[in-house]
Amino acid sequence: MANLPSENEYNPLLLKNQLCFPLYAAARQVTGLYAPLLKPLDLTYTQYLVFLVLWEEDGLKVGDLGGRLFLDSGTLTPLLKKLEEKGLLTRKRSEEDERVVRVFLTDEGRALRAKALTIPASVGSCVFLSEADARDLYRILYTLLQ
Repeated sequence: MANLPSENEYNPLLLKNQLCFPLYAAARQVTGLYAPLLKPLDLTYTQYLVFLVLWEEDGLKVGDLGGRLFLDSGTLTPLLKKLEEKGLLTRKRSEEDERVVRVFLTDEGRALRAKALTIPASVGSCVFLSEADARDLYRILYTLLQ
């Protein structure tokens, strides 16, 4: 028992000492708030994120879309294929460089934007942070992502 830390020593293997755990648990809790709001749109949370980016900038290269979402092509490609099958977007190879694939919203994909307008406020009303705490958390999380 000589290898066990005393009560006063920092134990790196306690759940309460893991930075990753509250990040993981909070992310799950917040993203879970989206499920009932996205169900009428027939979208998953990750699909919704794709639309947030494309509503901002349509016609992105698949690689740039993945970069903005921190998703690799192995995750993004099947997701885009499914959205294309639903008629919400199209993927087109660049005429200049056939290795480059761009993603474009269809009319139906653009129309989803109006249906999603209330989602951020609905979720925001369930997250009880002051405006200053929310700004600080946003800044810290993006610092971690960098």
